[in-house]
Parts: sequence; C-alpha cells; structure tokens
Amino acid sequence: MEPQFFIFFLLMFFTIYLVAYFVVFRSWSPKIRPEASSCLISIFHGTPAVVLATYALLSNKSRGFSSSNTPLENLVLDFSIAYFATDLLHYLVFFPGDVLFIAHHLATLFVFITCRWLVSHGAYALLSLLILAEVTSACQNAWTLACARSHDSEFAGKVYHILSPPFYAFYSVVRGVLGPMFVYEMCVFYMSGAADPVIPKWVWISWLIVVASAISVSILWVSNLWIQLFRERRGLFYKKVT
Repeated sequence: MEPQFFIFFLLMFFTIYLVAYFVVFRSWSPKIRPEASSCLISIFHGTPAVVLATYALLSNKSRGFSSSNTPLENLVLDFSIAYFATDLLHYLVFFPGDVLFIAHHLATLFVFITCRWLVSHGAYALLSLLILAEVTSACQNAWTLACARSHDSEFAGKVYHILSPPFYAFYSVVRGVLGPMFVYEMCVFYMSGAADPVIPKWVWISWLIVVASAISVSILWVSNLWIQLFRERRGLFYKKVT
C-alpha cells in the first residue's frame, strides 16, 4: 500500500475544488457555485482517469476478472478514490439531502476500496467500468455547466440545447448498451466460482449489486432526460405551427 499517492491526489482534488469555488466561479451565483466547482474536479478526474485506466489495463498482459492488481492499476484506483472522497465531502456540505448521489459515492468508494486495499484483485473489471463511466464525463460536465447557466446566459442556453441530443445519445449507448454487456460478462465469470480463491464471494456479489444498481439508475436518469427533451421540442414545434 502506498498511501502517499492517495494523500497527494486527495490534496490535489481538494485544492482544485477550493480554487474553483473561490476563484474560478467566484462571480457565479452562490446557488450554482458548488455544482460548478464539483464539475471542475470531475473534469480533472474523468478524462485523465480514462487515459490512465486504459494505459494501466493495456500494460497488464495477464489482465482478467480475477487477476492481481498491478501497481499502476492501484495508482488509478487511488486517483479515483481521492476524487470520489472529495466529491462526497462536497455533497455532504452543500447538498446533504441529495441521498441518491451520496449513496452512489459511498457505494463506489466501497467497491474501489475493497478492490484496492482488501482483496488486491479484480482491478481489470472495475477499471474497465471506470472507463465506461468516465468516457462521457467531459461531455456531461460541459452539459451540466451549460445547463446551470442556461437561465441567465443566452450563450450557455444555446450550448445546452445543441449539446443535449448528442450527449444523451452518447450516454445512452455507453450506459445502456456497453455497460450492461460488460456487467453480464462479469456475472458469468464470477458466478462460475473462478474468482472465489482470490476474491471472496461476498465481495464480488456486492460489486455486482453496486454496479448493476448504478447502471440502472443511469439508464433511468438518461431516459427521463430524453422524455424531457421530447416534450420541450414538441412544445416548441406546436408554438411554431400555431
């Protein structure tokens, strides 16, 4: 275990958040400054996590659902654990009533921490899911920031309306198709018992429950966004024809 990397990443994300809140978004409304600051640390985590995780997995020639974690894979886990811990603190301070996101972050931290520090196996599965989860991060953060300012900025409103359909489509394919396909492969492997000697059954069962729940919530979330988009576009169409 190399706690110095985790501590470094934790301090890094915490510093980025403070800079975002007190400097970058200081002129923004107090109601949206916390959300914007959260988006900024997400930007610093999302795409770098995809690149790092991809490199770590490709560097591991013996990668598999029950393979032992490599030092580079553990480094990526430390990176993501630090991010989710920082963002969890953000929600606890500014949005303590947002039970869904708090539960999501706690569950994600449980999965990463057990993989990193308890069993030290299975990083291939979790980092593959991390790639699928974060590959949409840059687009989602741009969409979120545009949405937050769409009511008081004409430019942000245009970006929000232009970005919404392609973002929803991209997110739907990743979370609604690729994600479930990979989780199915995980289920088949772990339920065969092949990983039981190195990953206790209660651990991989809890992983599958968390992952399946997260994907289900993501599908429900983007489905509601599609419904809202169709309603908005239909309303605009009716206004034009009348």
